[in-house]
Amino acid sequence: MVQTTAGNPLVPDAPAKAGPAAGPAAFVGRPRQRARGLAHGLVEDLGDKIRSQSLRPGDKLPTESAIMQAYGVSRTVVREALSKLQAGGLVETLHGVGTFVLQPRPGGVFRLDPGEIAASVDVLAVLELRISLETESAGLAASRRTEEQLVAMRQALDDFEHNVTIAGDTVAPDFRFHLQIAQSTGNPYFADIMRHLGTTIIPRTRISAIRIQDGGAYLSRVNREHEEIYAAIARRDPESARAAMRIHLTNSRERLRIAQEAAQQQKAKADGGAGAGAAGKGGGAGAASSDN
Repeated sequence: MVQTTAGNPLVPDAPAKAGPAAGPAAFVGRPRQRARGLAHGLVEDLGDKIRSQSLRPGDKLPTESAIMQAYGVSRTVVREALSKLQAGGLVETLHGVGTFVLQPRPGGVFRLDPGEIAASVDVLAVLELRISLETESAGLAASRRTEEQLVAMRQALDDFEHNVTIAGDTVAPDFRFHLQIAQSTGNPYFADIMRHLGTTIIPRTRISAIRIQDGGAYLSRVNREHEEIYAAIARRDPESARAAMRIHLTNSRERLRIAQEAAQQQKAKADGGAGAGAAGKGGGAGAASSDN
């Protein structure tokens, strides 16, 4: 029997059993309606199930179509919600395999210093550009790349992985990988734009919070996303390459957006506290003046 609140079915009475794939019972109902929309409601609902262990680490989520049917939402809503869950470190999507529940981690992905909010706005703008540019770039590269270009991509990823293990520079091989994809399109303008932007397209070159967090785990996840892109290009699968690149860049954008929202809230609280303190002092001064 499904419990309901205000007409919206939520979760089943019995939790879903652990296993390689979450059963339909874990996906009964619609996301709770909130001002921020259906995607936000779906994120909250699935996030609650993960944190309550109704969906356990290692569980494979049902397909997008199954979630659409269970919640009565569009594919766009499902994809946006899954992207936000990935950015929050709750699930991981392996293109062509599925989406899997991760062990929830306290504290979110990383903390953004309030002083870096302005920089984060610009980084988010660059990521929006990259999602449009590099998604198509990956698809064209899958169709047009040469064996030599594929070897260069592989070398960049190997260098990235090696430098993660020795805590070395990962920015250079990261940029090399993305630039090589652009060059593999056969259209020089893709590479020209990438060269113009340079290594500043890599968020961790401008946001210190990304650099000082648990870099090993974060960078390993980034490299797994890179491997998904590479595998699709290697097998000359344009649609999978586009999807893998979009997932990779959207994850980066959502990780930063979540941290930015938290930093803005932190700054607002600090500013409010400072304002209240100043008002208190002013009131005290006024009282002292009237006593004189």
